[in-house]
Amino acid sequence: MAETKINRERCKGCQLCVAVCPQGLIVLDKSLNKRGAQPVYFKGGKCTACGLCFQVCPECCIEVFNNE
Repeated sequence: MAETKINRERCKGCQLCVAVCPQGLIVLDKSLNKRGAQPVYFKGGKCTACGLCFQVCPECCIEVFNNE
């Protein structure tokens, strides 16, 4: 199974990763980060490590590790 990490303080809340996640595992947080943006978070689940989320992230704040 893959592990996904999102740096919420670097996230600007553009939601590009939310739009491209085929599993729907990245969602918008309700709280703001230090930048005043509404970041996203990985809600958990079976990430397939497709890499679409970190490829579209303009802030490079997403890391995906395939643990298999």
